[in-house]
Amino acid sequence: MPAVHLRYWAGAKAAAGTEGETWHAGTVREALAEARAARGEHFGRVLGACSLLLDGVAVHDGDLDRVLEDPVRVEVLPPFAGGAFG
Repeated sequence: MPAVHLRYWAGAKAAAGTEGETWHAGTVREALAEARAARGEHFGRVLGACSLLLDGVAVHDGDLDRVLEDPVRVEVLPPFAGGAFG
């Protein structure tokens, strides 16, 4: 399975406890599910509020299920305008 490199920024980085990690998965959604399961409920809530860039391009929900053939990099960007994660 291809490598999915997750890079966390700001509050996502704090919630993950790391600036990045790599998962081997068939889709980006699978990699995010593995990260969510490994990091717990709080991280899952933070992840749910984040925007994603896939190799520098904004990701929409349907993109998360695209079958991967090559390694990808996913930037996990929390909201930058303030607010709090519940």
